[in-house]
Amino acid sequence: MRLFWRDQRPFIVVYLLQLALITIVYWLDGYRHTAISLYAALLSTCLLAAFLIVRYWTNRSLYRRLEEVPDSLRAFADVQPGSPLADSLQRLLKAQYRLYLQEIGEQQSKLEGHRHFMNQWVHQMKTPLSVIHLIVQHEDDPRLAAIGDELDRLRKGLEMVLYAARLDTFEHDFVVETLDLGALARSVASAQKRLFIRRKVYPVMDIPENLLIASDEKWLSFVLTQLITNAVKYTVKEGAHLRFRGFARGRETVLEMEDEGVGIPASDLPRVFDAYFTGENGRIFQESTGMGLYLAKEICVKLGHRMELESQKGTGTTVRIIFQPNAEAYNEVREL
Repeated sequence: MRLFWRDQRPFIVVYLLQLALITIVYWLDGYRHTAISLYAALLSTCLLAAFLIVRYWTNRSLYRRLEEVPDSLRAFADVQPGSPLADSLQRLLKAQYRLYLQEIGEQQSKLEGHRHFMNQWVHQMKTPLSVIHLIVQHEDDPRLAAIGDELDRLRKGLEMVLYAARLDTFEHDFVVETLDLGALARSVASAQKRLFIRRKVYPVMDIPENLLIASDEKWLSFVLTQLITNAVKYTVKEGAHLRFRGFARGRETVLEMEDEGVGIPASDLPRVFDAYFTGENGRIFQESTGMGLYLAKEICVKLGHRMELESQKGTGTTVRIIFQPNAEAYNEVREL
């Protein structure tokens, strides 16, 4: 109603000015019957009121929709036909909505093609890396050992690209199952033994047997690999330890990873999970991409886990993954 009055205000003002002008003209012409003039003005005003009522009634759905904040892209469908203005506006919005859907479909098709290309390219690159790895793994030449280290970096980079590309279609590529947290952590740490040996960092496991969680083994293994890579990469002290602790906290299960690295400045802590954010340490360690913690956090959210991070510059960093009870975790992942 308020929008209707604001829209009709210029029309009413012009009407009143025109009525006053006609009255003045008749008065100047010598017409002095005031009562008849007022009666004519009253009839004219009643006709104006009737016109405004009819106009509002025929366009009421349009004015109500224009005054409300839309809650969906198809909100224009609530506008009922009743006037040429409402009908024309509805046809315009429908045409724009069709164009919008067409453009969104084209963009989604391009993104899907790009994602398919990236997945195919990563798989193709894995084959020559595996062949080179088989060639150099049994050789004692220090130069070949260095090649092996670079192959590990390439493989991890390709895995990061692959998992980042699959993140948008996560719901089509996960299987929730009951996992032994200790066995999984040991398996992932063992796969990173070359990294531990190269940086002279020693993993220490303190996870009890049969500590079970509900998660996806492939995605969670990738998360742990990213956390291990980060922890070792930012540890410059030789002989340092990376401690894995697993324990129950109420109904939740917690995996804690504590390193003895350079730590994270307090000013960078609020943004460590932002994509491409490298912070102060990223200017010192040139290998930083700013994607490891971002992907780890996003995957944990999609799996129904929580991730916490504590750090102090010069002391080290502690990362915790909190797993919900099996039934709750499974239901939360299904909702995603």
